Amino acid sequence: MRACVDIGGTKVAVSLSASSDAPLIGRRSEPTAKTGDNDAVAVQIMRMIDEVCAEQGIDAATIDRVGVSSAGPFELREGKVELATPNICGGIAGPARGLPNTWMTALVEAPLAKRFARVRVENDAVAALEAERHWGALKGLDDCAYVTWSTGVGVGLCVDGRALRGKNGNAGHAGHSFVVDDASGALCGCGNVGDVEGLIAGNSIARRFGQPAADLFSSAAAGEPHSLEIVDALCRVMGRMLYNLIATLDLQRISLGGSVFWHHRDFLLPRLQAHVDGKLPPLTQGVRLVPAGLGDKVGDYAALALLD
Repeated sequence: MRACVDIGGTKVAVSLSASSDAPLIGRRSEPTAKTGDNDAVAVQIMRMIDEVCAEQGIDAATIDRVGVSSAGPFELREGKVELATPNICGGIAGPARGLPNTWMTALVEAPLAKRFARVRVENDAVAALEAERHWGALKGLDDCAYVTWSTGVGVGLCVDGRALRGKNGNAGHAGHSFVVDDASGALCGCGNVGDVEGLIAGNSIARRFGQPAADLFSSAAAGEPHSLEIVDALCRVMGRMLYNLIATLDLQRISLGGSVFWHHRDFLLPRLQAHVDGKLPPLTQGVRLVPAGLGDKVGDYAALALLD
């Protein structure tokens, strides 16, 4: 048996599977641990695996593989992945960010590797990219990307049929790039002010505009002028980031997921596509932005894709 773990800035989800082609069973989800020692997320994962096994009548000792799809960035310490994730580790940006810890990193791979025979940790957007290429909207494509617009903004990139990883597995952190001349003062959890994630991520929207992202987008979709103006500005930031990915890597298609995008995809997709269409046609002609083929299950299948 194998365990599939999805770590986000808001929640941790755990599922089980007998093989890469078997269905996921026993999904369990709860808020991401952010207090206590910096191994709290790893301890949470092991407890959740035990609880899912108990619910399913499975001996936890039969779990020999664990795939972990996690929000990044990562740091490597003695060859093991630690999370340096702005929406989890409060020590990175400091008290102004409002997280209830002073962690600079969160231990994940080393504690899990002490218990399980095989552990693989990858950036969640890279893992989702692989899932979308295996089962979803990017199947059969060699030059593509997966982008999540959720609590944070993450990107997985594939060029010439190879997923890009980088020296520490951090390739694709376009959410921490700058695409506008910004004076908002929007503090990202990474310490940047005015990067893409600081401006448009789900938690940033709530901090900047005083209402949940879901309420803002619903109001804009209903035609409320002020909300619509804000959302168009948010889409300009995301749309420019997507265009930059296409122009830099000569992509064929970008698949989009994440809670902010997914719950408002019909409203947002044409607005984002408009920031791609007509710009330098040799690079953008025919390039489509599409909803994730795996829908709101992309995070669950992302961890499974790591265990092929």
